[in-house]
Amino acid sequence: NLSVLELVGANYGGTVPCCIRINPHIMAGGNSHISVGHIDSKFGISIYQLKHVLRIVKNYSIHVNGLHMHTGSDIVDSTAFLLGAELLYDAAIEFDSLEFLDFGSGFKVAYKEGDIVTDIESIGREISKSFQKFCKTYGRKLELWFEPGKFIVSEAGYLLVKTNVVKQTTSSVFAGVNSGQNHLLRPMFYEAYHHIRNISNPTGTNRLYSVVGYICESDTLGHDRLLKEVRVGDILAIHNAGAYGFSMSNNYNSRLRPAEVLFQNDALKLIRKRETFEDLLRNEVNLE
Repeated sequence: NLSVLELVGANYGGTVPCCIRINPHIMAGGNSHISVGHIDSKFGISIYQLKHVLRIVKNYSIHVNGLHMHTGSDIVDSTAFLLGAELLYDAAIEFDSLEFLDFGSGFKVAYKEGDIVTDIESIGREISKSFQKFCKTYGRKLELWFEPGKFIVSEAGYLLVKTNVVKQTTSSVFAGVNSGQNHLLRPMFYEAYHHIRNISNPTGTNRLYSVVGYICESDTLGHDRLLKEVRVGDILAIHNAGAYGFSMSNNYNSRLRPAEVLFQNDALKLIRKRETFEDLLRNEVNLE
């Protein structure tokens, strides 16, 4: 935001380093919910407002040590990264005190078998080549930053849910579980696909189920999924819960958040306790 940048300059001048996020006006990402670098995005300062940025930086002698961009998540085409990089290079040449360029994230992981993922090696080769060329033009070496985010942790986490009810209707078979959008928001919020499997009955007969939660909306975790026969009490494993899982969880409908368990060196270790009803009331203030 230009006004915030001006406020930073007025308060701190050149006494603290400042990284500026640029909006490159690139539409990229798996869907509109996670595309954040386009012209209508709230994030960053428009690349077309660069002259105003330079004016503010000069007026207040702001120490700009980095430039940042992030176009979106679940990017599979390297073109978005490379195009964004060129725009960031063009902007960076206007600043003489840079220490790093941050290209954000957006790497796509596999959410189901055969899913397309970001070709990290290909992007790495292309970006390294263009970055080295830029540094030569800039006159010195800078640091190249990425924010791999869910690419590291998404597939490392599973949400284990218990089947409360199996319900046959005239059109569907529902597996109702003791979890919902309050624990894993992505399917409802982003219409994201998460692979689900029945780990209690791995040799059962395949059958079609819609896996649904216990929240008062239609919090469907997976629609029409081919699962091994699901019985009351069966544990279902929802994949890719390692990123944007617990961090987006909440207490909607006065539901409690689950425990977190780490599997390390062939041992299970509790790393976060299951919430209790007392936790829901902890910060409430009684009025006289």
